[in-house]
Parts: sequence; structure tokens; C-alpha cells
Amino acid sequence: MKNILLAAGLLVLLSTGCKKYDTPSNVPTAHPYVSAMTMGADVSWLTEMEDAGKVFYDTAGVQKDCIELLKTLGVKAIRLRVWVNPTSGYNNLADVTAKAKRVQAAGLGLMIDFHYSDTWADPANQTKPAAWASLDVAGLQDAIYQHTYSVLNSLKGNGITPKWVQVGNETNNGMLWPEGQASSSMANFASFINAGYNAVKAVDSAAKVIVHLSNGYDTSLFRWMFDGLTANNAKYDVIGMSLYPDVTTWQSLNKLCEANMQNMIKSYNKEVMLCEIGMPVASGAACKRFIEDLTERVYNLPDHKGLGMFYWEPQAYSGWQGYLLGAFNTNGTPTSALEAFN
Repeated sequence: MKNILLAAGLLVLLSTGCKKYDTPSNVPTAHPYVSAMTMGADVSWLTEMEDAGKVFYDTAGVQKDCIELLKTLGVKAIRLRVWVNPTSGYNNLADVTAKAKRVQAAGLGLMIDFHYSDTWADPANQTKPAAWASLDVAGLQDAIYQHTYSVLNSLKGNGITPKWVQVGNETNNGMLWPEGQASSSMANFASFINAGYNAVKAVDSAAKVIVHLSNGYDTSLFRWMFDGLTANNAKYDVIGMSLYPDVTTWQSLNKLCEANMQNMIKSYNKEVMLCEIGMPVASGAACKRFIEDLTERVYNLPDHKGLGMFYWEPQAYSGWQGYLLGAFNTNGTPTSALEAFN
């Protein structure tokens, strides 16, 4: 996602109006497509934004708790990233637990996204945590297991059980480089996936384990990765994808993403999830159409194996951290993009 943040800095922020769906009595009835699937949001920045004084409003201008506001907009689940030892403290166990408690209180589902890093992990960056820097492959396997188990067991002790767990984030070429770089050693990467998988299942056998890549339109990338993981006996339940089109590309990329999802289901008999989606905040109306179209495509996948999608940091506004692909206006109100969730 870090590369998306840098690219987004070139865009221009514009406010986008939206209809007033302020109370349960005038929230529109959800389309059957969205009713049948998980429509979620990653709000990992939320506590940092709140600490910086950011506040959120419904379309009537009434200040709301962000998670409760997203729930009224149709969000059914929240995704939270976990970093091992971040210098800022955000996204560590304490911060994740505080946010997860709010998710639990709102009655929403939870996805935990392990980066296995002290900072951003994405296709260009898979840096080992500083505390793991000198570990060999066996040591890294153990560190993955212990970290994954510790975080999930701590959440469980607080009455919080995630429904989905990502073991790695946008691992297009593996994770924990160089040892887990898939192009150099798919076997090592598969063993790291299995360490995470085993830890997840030790805490909750019902949790679904996700392997997540970016560029959900790129079937060749996904076939290379999941053929390799299959050959090396990797264990996982769900194939996760990211998709970040713009106004000019969303229609073509949605079609390619649909073809890729169909290929994944046919080739590996796995469920699929759009773990991250987003479009330029200035294009709220187009983003709504993008989500509606993508939702229908996911809904119509074979054997009901399309689980849903998560908008990445929709609550980010006014160029927060240079990110311009959110779904809130500069005044802290949701854009029309999120109408697609209802």
C-alpha cells in the first residue's frame, strides 16, 4: 500500500457531495449482492487520526464515532494491520487491541492483517522486524508462529476472535526478505505461510487464513505465486487481492480481476477476498459505480466463493499521510462512494 500512498500524492483533492442517509429510518435497503457478502473497511489509521484531532460527521453534519458511522453506511467488518515493534506505537498490540475492542462493541466482524515487519510491508518492501534481523530460516519460522499466536491469543483473552487473518501483506514476492523472497526460495516463503497458518489455527481453528497479493487483475502473478505455494505444500484458506483502479481503468480492471478470481477458484478451489480496494477521493460517483460493479462480479463467482471486499482507509481525508484514495470529504463526511455499501 505504501506505493499507492506515494502515487496518490499527485492527485487533486475535491469534495464530493452525497445523499443524506442519517438515521436507520432512511438508510436504503441493501442490495442483495451486498447483503450476501462481507463489505468491510480497513481503518488502521483511526487512532492516529483521532489523536491528531480528526473527527467524523454524518451527512447531516452530526459528529459520530467513526466505526459506528461506517456501520450505518453498510460496513460489516473492520480490517486492522499489525506491526511487530513500530517506532510510533501505532499498529502494535496495544493499539490494535484498543481498536479491536471498539469493533467488537459495534458488533462488526474483524480481519487481522499481519505485516511481519515494524513498518509497511508491500510489494516493494518486506523488511524483517529489527528484533528478527539475525534469525535464520528456522528462527524466522518460530518468530512468525510466536508473534502470530501471541497477538491472536491476547485478543482472544479480551473476548475478540477475528474471522479472517492475513499471514503477510501484499506478498507478491514473499515476505521477510531475503530469506522469504519467493523468487529466490518459494519453499522458505511457503514455510513462513505455514508457520502463520499453524499459529492462527492453534488459537481458533475456525479463523480463515488469507494469503494476500496486490494487483488483483494480474492472473499471471497469481498463478506463479499459488502454483509455487501449492508445489511447496503451503496451507491457507483464502486468496486475497488488492485492486486500486482510477476513473479511466476501473471497468477494464474489474473485468480482469473477475477473470483472475474465476481462475483462482477453478485452479485451487479456494475462496477469494478483495482485502483492499480504493479509488481517488475526488471521484466519489465513479468509485460508487466501481464498487457496485465489482460487488456484482464477486457475488456471481462460482460456488459462492467470493467473500467480499474491504475499502482501504476510507475515513482518511484532507490528504492524511498523503493518501488520496479514501472515501471521506475534506469536511470529514463520507463521499457518495460509500453508498455502494448499502
